[in-house]
Amino acid sequence: MNIALARAAQLPAHEHDEDGLVDAMAAEGLFGVWCAWDDPAVRWADFDAVWIRTTWDYQWKLREFRAWVAEVGSQTRLFNPAPIVLWNLDKRYLGELEQGGIPIAPTVWLDPGDDPAVAMEQRGWSRGFLKPVVGANALRTLRFEADTAGLAAAREHCEKHRESMLLQPYLRSVEEQGEVSVVLADGKISHAVRKIPVAGDYRTQDDWGAVDQPLVLFHGEDVFAKRVMAVLQRRFDGVLGRRAPLVARVDTLRDDRDQLVLNELELIEPSLFFRHGPGAMRGFAQALAERLGE
Repeated sequence: MNIALARAAQLPAHEHDEDGLVDAMAAEGLFGVWCAWDDPAVRWADFDAVWIRTTWDYQWKLREFRAWVAEVGSQTRLFNPAPIVLWNLDKRYLGELEQGGIPIAPTVWLDPGDDPAVAMEQRGWSRGFLKPVVGANALRTLRFEADTAGLAAAREHCEKHRESMLLQPYLRSVEEQGEVSVVLADGKISHAVRKIPVAGDYRTQDDWGAVDQPLVLFHGEDVFAKRVMAVLQRRFDGVLGRRAPLVARVDTLRDDRDQLVLNELELIEPSLFFRHGPGAMRGFAQALAERLGE
């Protein structure tokens, strides 16, 4: 079977985590081909399936990406399915998951023109964190103090970007404990990593100098991840049926009471940290082959 692995036309020079993916797929009888998702010459319908992998520039071409997802999903099998990808593009999905019983950090959803200082005062938060509802790689985010200078910076940030934002209390645990990512293949936990930012920073991506390391789960992150997936399953029962998404990554932080909260549920193009999961690449290839054989 011919599988298109969708990527961005240009990736960071340091990105080599998926270099062996095509070989792992070949061992399962799948012929993988890397294709730029926005290359007009690619005939997506000619592939048996398209697996979204490193499309890490979609946030800059959001309208085109949405259209591409819908188009490809109508022409061939898309992993993950188009309705899930389109839902996961907007971080307001966190509110839906919270309604389903998944703890998230306290969140205020800001529309363009809303004053973050008002929400900070109403909530009594001493430090705040802003990030866009559509975004990736910690871009257009802001950590700030609830003092005169910090609130002015928050207002300026919102006025500059003029987009919907989510406002949360800043969780200092990201500096002290990092962010834990649980990687799931076909709904089963494959492996986990801890991502630790540079001292004094909060950004857990390696683009910002953060480091990541393999993690053995024994503080409840595994149970938490399965709870998240169960809520997602109910939300998309008509799309998924009895099967979980092929690819998922559950990112967690600790709140100020040391309780787990969902930071992100990555269902589109997450880094899967294959370098920290022995056999993980082969496991994902096997899961894909099983799906295609159904």
